[in-house]
Amino acid sequence: MKLVLAHFLHESNSFSPVPTPWEAFGPKGPHLGDAAVAAMTGTRTPVGAFLDAAAAWGAEVELPVAGYASPSAPVDRDAFERACDLIVDAVRRGCDGILLDLHGAMIVAGGLEDGDGELLRRVREAAPDVPIGVALDLHANVTPTKVANCDVIAGYHTYPHIDMYETGERVARAFHRLLLGEARPRMALQQIPVLSQTLKMNTSEGAMRAFVDAARAAELEPGVLCASAFGGFPMADIHHAGSSVVVVTDGDDDLACRTASSIGAIAWDQRDDLVWHDSDLVEAITAAKSAPTGPVLLIDHADNCASGGTQDVMTVLREALRQGLSSIAVGPIRDPEAVAQMIAAGVGAQIELPIGGKLDMPSIGLRGEPLVLSGVVRAITDGEYTITGPQLTGVRAYMGRTAVLETPHTTIVVTERLQEPWDLGVFSSVGIDPTGFRYIMLKSRMYFRPIFLPFAADVIYCSGDGVTSSDHRRFRYDHLRRPMYPLDDTAAFEPTTRTVTSGLSEGKG
Repeated sequence: MKLVLAHFLHESNSFSPVPTPWEAFGPKGPHLGDAAVAAMTGTRTPVGAFLDAAAAWGAEVELPVAGYASPSAPVDRDAFERACDLIVDAVRRGCDGILLDLHGAMIVAGGLEDGDGELLRRVREAAPDVPIGVALDLHANVTPTKVANCDVIAGYHTYPHIDMYETGERVARAFHRLLLGEARPRMALQQIPVLSQTLKMNTSEGAMRAFVDAARAAELEPGVLCASAFGGFPMADIHHAGSSVVVVTDGDDDLACRTASSIGAIAWDQRDDLVWHDSDLVEAITAAKSAPTGPVLLIDHADNCASGGTQDVMTVLREALRQGLSSIAVGPIRDPEAVAQMIAAGVGAQIELPIGGKLDMPSIGLRGEPLVLSGVVRAITDGEYTITGPQLTGVRAYMGRTAVLETPHTTIVVTERLQEPWDLGVFSSVGIDPTGFRYIMLKSRMYFRPIFLPFAADVIYCSGDGVTSSDHRRFRYDHLRRPMYPLDDTAAFEPTTRTVTSGLSEGKG
């Protein structure tokens, strides 16, 4: 048995000014061929699970590309074409099955709204009789094109995403039954006209927990192979953005449709709880001053790079300093120019320089505004570390060249590349123990929780500026299907009445 695997993920923010070239998908671009296998073996990712499953099945594996880019603007067309060609060429060389680890919210520059769907369409065209299994992020914007061009889909059940590997296992189990002729997958897609806010997608509470728990419960029902509840990615201005459900059954169209609709109705009925309401920034920082003894987490969610932020907006830090906060660990801030200046100055040098604010955000009418700070350069590193978990465990992280600026009130990690604070490594890799600070300022939304929350005294959400604002009213949606809640009160839920399946599931395999 020969399998073709691939790992190519991007969550595209239509409003982000940060470009997404080929080089963004790894240290100098994605890992290719043998290097891709080496990079992803043993990782707690879907493709890590695929590699383990292939080994258990005694299958030969080809992994032509493994790349992840931090969320940012739509992927450069040449980067997308290059990755597609690598994957499709591997498929054309012949295989018995295909397992893809994708995000599900990739947009490609030039107007291609569904990059993942287009990749799947090309793979299906190259191998019309070969089974295809796909793992997707919980924030996937699932389209009919995606569903129609594969045989099994499963999405993460958690946010923060701590079940990436388990999602790969779910895909592999259903996929293997198809390979062995023990199942005939049928898929139903239920789209929900709700633009759920990312900060309300915590799967441990509220409406999102009920939504995901319903999908988990459905997977225990006879005849259901996989059931996934997708919150969707609201920063994508595309027709099919929004929440959805995908249910895979063994040969039962009606069961797939009924189950998908019943799960979707849970999200629709609790839609008000999927909308975040921002608090005033000045009031939030004032509250931080009287919060328990630290560390107190200050969450700058409007500039979260894991949703496509520039990671260089200084609004929240500026307000914290204005109100007199001190002993603040900040990081990371993306500012290649500042990193270069600190490297030129050297460790131990006293330096004054503008930090952040280098990128304008024309989509929301904001110009970059640096914050001029004086301090000492405390460390310079290559910015590499290995994530210890529970998210992306074992994956090598690349912050680019990284420098630390220590001022009388702050210690700031400044990087060349975007880097979500997945792990304490964003601080420990440059010699900082964040637990010793009164405040820790993170440009994050949800991924900080498994790592930083266990030792935090309090969490305060700070609604600053940026292209990942939790206020939908700051964005102009030109392509999103309407009506859509909460943008439109006239949005209505319509249960799915048809199953969207691949040609293989129709009996061509």
